[in-house]
Amino acid sequence: MIDLRIEPTKTTPFVQLDSEIGRIELRGKSTPESAINFYFPLIEKIRRLFATNNRIEVDVALDYFNTSSSKCLFDMFRTLKKLEISGAEVVINWHFEEDDEDMLETGEDYEDILGLNFDYIMMEEEQELQRVA
Repeated sequence: MIDLRIEPTKTTPFVQLDSEIGRIELRGKSTPESAINFYFPLIEKIRRLFATNNRIEVDVALDYFNTSSSKCLFDMFRTLKKLEISGAEVVINWHFEEDDEDMLETGEDYEDILGLNFDYIMMEEEQELQRVA
């Protein structure tokens, strides 16, 4: 059962939370005027919905995000780290385009700072276009 599904807009990513199977998905672009207004309710739902999950798998496939979204993503990952400390296995799949070294390095920075394990998945541009279509 899908707990939350947010369709993408020009400034916000596609988001889907499914606590029954322990899955979180973010895809697209994140440049909302107020990232806090977009991400704070999402982080609260993650904290509440996934509190009893043994395993949480997170797919992050963002093409671009602004500075305020970066801070909010950090807060989301910090929440996931707390869930990991409480006993959940947290798997983060960090998708990036093959020529986007900045996005790869950003994932590595989150991983280093928070001590979470990231799996890095390189996508070819054609794969990304197929997923969006």
